[in-house]
Amino acid sequence: MINVYISHQIQQHSSSTFFDIIISSGEMAGLVDKAKEFVVEKVANMKKPEATVKNVDLKDISRECITYKADVNVANPYSTPIPICEISYTFKSAGRVIAEGSIPDPGSLKANGDTMLDVGVKVPHSVLVSLVKDISADWDIDYELNIFLTVDLPVVGNINIPVNSIGEIKLPTLSTLFGY
Repeated sequence: MINVYISHQIQQHSSSTFFDIIISSGEMAGLVDKAKEFVVEKVANMKKPEATVKNVDLKDISRECITYKADVNVANPYSTPIPICEISYTFKSAGRVIAEGSIPDPGSLKANGDTMLDVGVKVPHSVLVSLVKDISADWDIDYELNIFLTVDLPVVGNINIPVNSIGEIKLPTLSTLFGY
């Protein structure tokens, strides 16, 4: 067994007294484990930013893709702004992934308040053609959108905030595409 000896000299009325404290490695490991448990419990119970998808709608149409935007509201309970490291998303329809991507370093969350984020989701036209069965029934896409916000909390480090939304998005009509 490895013992750690800590000597401390106390000066009192010009006489010296030595205290030797002996802490075994097992006792030290127990103290470290208790400290870890305390920190983990405090981190698990602390407030974290919360996010919700407010709306998903058409943003832009180009030759390559249709871009939808997801309006994501994030509430920051802290008195300091929190940097957002990355926003990543997966967009599914008919049980399969039709778009995925990420937005690196999109800014930060406002202190003690809400921040509205505009998450652009690019869906290639070729994928839309493969969803003809779903689209032809009602000219919309039934979707599931999974977003992960990676934020950098002081002391704790990076955490992921998951945000999910399920709904329908109307596709643009020919008159919308060609401006009729």
